[in-house]
Amino acid sequence: MGLIENLMGFVFGGGVQSTVWVFRKNSEKSDIRSHVLQQAALTQFATEFRSSRSGFDRFIDGVNCLPRPALAFGVPGFFIAATVDPIWFADRMAGLSLMLEPLWWLLGAIVSFYFGALHQSKSFEIRAQDMQKQAESIEQTLQTNAIKPVRARHENATVAEWRNGT
Repeated sequence: MGLIENLMGFVFGGGVQSTVWVFRKNSEKSDIRSHVLQQAALTQFATEFRSSRSGFDRFIDGVNCLPRPALAFGVPGFFIAATVDPIWFADRMAGLSLMLEPLWWLLGAIVSFYFGALHQSKSFEIRAQDMQKQAESIEQTLQTNAIKPVRARHENATVAEWRNGT
């Protein structure tokens, strides 16, 4: 057995195992890395959301949660306000029409960047999950389907003559 291991070590450099890891990840070490990463993330969340936070931190966390609910409830609120008191609503809209155009551009940029960044981060998460699923599917397919030798369907006449030496 030692002779075979020495021969394989000579042929493959660091051995068969290190050569295989070039083409296939070490699943045990990969699981350990993902576990360590998950534990680090949970530890970070635990320190961030511990109960001894200041009032300012709790206030800022509350403000960070406001934009989507404000928009979700604000739009129906406009319709309700317009039907309940049309004169009051018309006065408010007239006031908004007097706002300078650069301020509208600034507001549009802020809202676009906020929701665009949110959409971008979510799409990256979804894409990463899809790629992980595809990689696992390919790995499973490779494991279940042994590599089968390719056989020629018909013999090439020229190659046959060359092999026979005629």
